[in-house]
Amino acid sequence: MSNRFRVLVIDDDPGVRDYMEALVSRQGYDVTAVADGEEALQSLESTQPDLVTLDVVLPGMDGLETLSELKKRMPEVPVVMLSGHGQARNIVEAMRLGASDFLRKPFEVEELELAFQKALEKRALKNEVERLRGAARSETELLLLCGDNPKMKEIRDIIEQVADTDITVLVRGDSGTGKELVARTLFQLSSRRDQPFVKVNCAALPSELLESELFGFEKGAFTGAQKRKLGKFEYANHGTIFLDEISEMHPGLQAKLLQVLQDGEFSRLGSETDLRVDTRIIAATNRNLEEAVKDGSFREDLYYRLNVVTVHLPPLRERLDAIPLLVDHFLQKNNEQYNKQIDHLSPETMRMFQQYHWPGNVRELENMVRRMAVLGNENAVIDEIAESKRPAEQTQETSETQDLQALGADFSNADGIDLKAISRRAAQLAEKRVIERVLHQTRWNRKEAATKLQISYKALLYKMKENGLNERK
Repeated sequence: MSNRFRVLVIDDDPGVRDYMEALVSRQGYDVTAVADGEEALQSLESTQPDLVTLDVVLPGMDGLETLSELKKRMPEVPVVMLSGHGQARNIVEAMRLGASDFLRKPFEVEELELAFQKALEKRALKNEVERLRGAARSETELLLLCGDNPKMKEIRDIIEQVADTDITVLVRGDSGTGKELVARTLFQLSSRRDQPFVKVNCAALPSELLESELFGFEKGAFTGAQKRKLGKFEYANHGTIFLDEISEMHPGLQAKLLQVLQDGEFSRLGSETDLRVDTRIIAATNRNLEEAVKDGSFREDLYYRLNVVTVHLPPLRERLDAIPLLVDHFLQKNNEQYNKQIDHLSPETMRMFQQYHWPGNVRELENMVRRMAVLGNENAVIDEIAESKRPAEQTQETSETQDLQALGADFSNADGIDLKAISRRAAQLAEKRVIERVLHQTRWNRKEAATKLQISYKALLYKMKENGLNERK
C-alpha cells in the first residue's frame, strides 16, 4: 500500500474530475474521483481518504448533505469545499458542518495547495494532541493508578468521566499522595488544555494577600497599591484554576469564592464593578472538611459547592503494589536527570519499602529514590527507614507522657504528683481551647461568643484575660 496521502475528489463535472485528478496527482497524492455523494459514501471503506474535496452543487444528495454524512462517518478527515458560486450562507453552513476550508471556482493551483497543506497540518496537530493526551493518561496511570488496587481503578474511572467537563472537582488525600498531579491530569485531558492552568496555594499567604492574589486590586485600593493588578482568576479565564489546601482559606474569603462558583463573577479589591470569568475550579485538601464545617472554620455552602465530584487518593501504605513500578519510574527519571546508571534497587531495600509506613507517601518515595541515585548507594536511606520503625506502643507512650508533662505531671518527683492541681490545669486548658474555638467561629465577636458559651459578656472578658486571649490571633 502507498504511504502517500489519499485524496477523494467528489464532483459531478467530468472535466473538473479529470483536472483535479491530474493536479492532485502532480502534488504527490493518491487520488480517487467520484461523481456524486452517494458514490462517495459507498467508496469510503475502500478509499480510506486522508482528505476530501467536495463540490457544493451535486445531483441527488447535495454537497452540504454529503459533508454532513462524511463528518458523521469520518469526523477526523478534513474536507475542502469547492463552489462556483461562493454564496455566504453556503460558506457559513459548510464551516458549521465541519469543513476545513472553502474555495471558489476557478481557483489558483497555489490556493488548492495551501488549502491541502492547512488541512493536513491541522489534522496532524489534532493527532499530536491526542497522542499527548494519551501520554498524560499513561503517566498518570503509572504514577497514581498503577497496580491492581480497586480504589485506584475507581479513581481512574472518575478522571476519565469528568476530565472533559467543566464540573468542579475536589481532590482529597494525605500530603504527598499526588493531588496536584490529578489536577493537572484533569486539565490535560480537558478541552481547556490549550488555555492557562493556574495554581494557588491557599496556605502560603495570609488572607489579605490571598484575596488580592486571587481577585486582584485597583490602583489606590490600599496603601502600596500603585497600579491595577490582575488576579489569578482573571489569568485563568477560559482555563483551569487549582486551589491547593483550600481548607486553609479564611471564612471571609470563602464567601467571595462561593460567589465565583455560583455566578462566575467577582470584583477586584477597591472596585465596584463585577467581572465575569469562565474558569474551571479544581480544589484540593488534606484536611477533614466535614470536621472543618462542624467547627465553623469552613463554610457549609462552599463545601457543598466544591464537593460535586470527589477524588479521594488513598495513602501509599494502602497501595504497596504500586511501589515497584513507581521505583522503576523514579530511577529512570533520575538516571536521565543526573546521568546515572542505576537499573534497580537491592531486594533488601525493596523489602524495607514494602514494610515502611510512608508518612510522606509518593513524594517521600520519590525523594528517597532521588537520594539513592545522587549518592550512588542505598545505605543512608536504609538506615533512615530502620530508625523510623519503632513500635507503635513506644510512640504512643511518648506522646501520652508529653501530654501529661504539659499538665505538670512530674513522674520523677520524689514528693509525688498533685492530682488536684493537674485536674485544675486540664480544666483550664480545655476551657481555653473551647473559648478560642468559639471566638474563631464568631470571628472574635465577643458578644456572640458569650451567647454561644452561655455565659455573661463580663465573664467571657474575664476568662479571655485569664487565658491570655485578649488579642485576636
